[in-house]
Amino acid sequence: MALIIEAVRSRKQKKDYVNLPFQIYKNMPLWVPPIKADEYKAMEVKHNPAMEYCDTEFWVAYRDGKAAGRISAIINPLYNEKTGKKQGRFSRIEFFDDKEVFLLLMDTAVAWVKERGMEFMHGPLGYSNLDNQGMLIEGFEHLPSIASVYHMPYYTSHIDAYGFEKEIDWIEFRLTLGEHAINKARRGAEIVKKRFGFELESFTETKQLLPYVKPIFAVINQAFDKLHFVTPFNQKMIDLYTKRYFKLINPKFVKVAKKDGEVVAFLITVPSLSEAMQKANGKLFPFGFYYILKAMKKPKVLDFFLAGVMPEHENSGAPVILFDSVHDEMKKQGINYMETTGVFETNHNVISNWKNYDPIQHKRRRCFIKAI
Repeated sequence: MALIIEAVRSRKQKKDYVNLPFQIYKNMPLWVPPIKADEYKAMEVKHNPAMEYCDTEFWVAYRDGKAAGRISAIINPLYNEKTGKKQGRFSRIEFFDDKEVFLLLMDTAVAWVKERGMEFMHGPLGYSNLDNQGMLIEGFEHLPSIASVYHMPYYTSHIDAYGFEKEIDWIEFRLTLGEHAINKARRGAEIVKKRFGFELESFTETKQLLPYVKPIFAVINQAFDKLHFVTPFNQKMIDLYTKRYFKLINPKFVKVAKKDGEVVAFLITVPSLSEAMQKANGKLFPFGFYYILKAMKKPKVLDFFLAGVMPEHENSGAPVILFDSVHDEMKKQGINYMETTGVFETNHNVISNWKNYDPIQHKRRRCFIKAI
């Protein structure tokens, strides 16, 4: 059977690249499809400003003329300069359970980054920490949030056989909002407000939130600087993620802490859109928007999307003010559960915060690495 791989150039190849996961996961009830229009935009420099400073390539593998796998490779020079290492990234890998297809995909991506002077390959990683990261290795029986990932269980066996090793894991939790968590957050918030003089900002409309986008990203750039795989967001990247994510945010679930008029911490939680995205099946029209808007207005689960604290305030307890306020909104709307997005397994400070919520650690995803 003929097996070839092609760099993505034509409209048909882009279509094959974007549509392939819909074929692979068509019988997997827990997969959450992305919006196809966003997937196309992620492949075009005019819509993805990270491609202005990152080298990247996309490939599709064909078995007897039919798409059988895909992969992309990324070189982020800003991250390599930051770490002092020559590392390429593999990204967005998807394939049917075919060893030859996998080897062709990975060999091609490895050769591409190696030709450009790289000494290591790691992934799956995107351009930034707000892209999908990691490969699911535990928790295949659970529905992922839209900020997480889902993969076929056989993927890791091919990755392991290729010689990749663990670099680091993200772990995810399901949290239950009970009286213990509510009462502890309330007491803590009162203490922290008095001790540090923080002010809480809440929102009811998106237009109230938008002026805070730039200060929130300023917190992200400082708070996340020491984390794995992170590089600062420039203005074009900020604009991109504002358009991508803030349209999916219910402002009532966004909280900001200020001190002396300056934003020092934020918490973004979003109504779970996983089931709505499954119903949309990759398309906003004609009914995708309806499913998403309905989920935003009447959420059953809240996804803990993103939080950050300025480094000089990270030991102040500022997040407890934000969580206390989110708890109030959850109670108003009858929401009892939160899903966390991935947190590095080494981030013990964050993980310890979940002990008050009867946490269940139910998913794990991994970044792999290999010398090449």
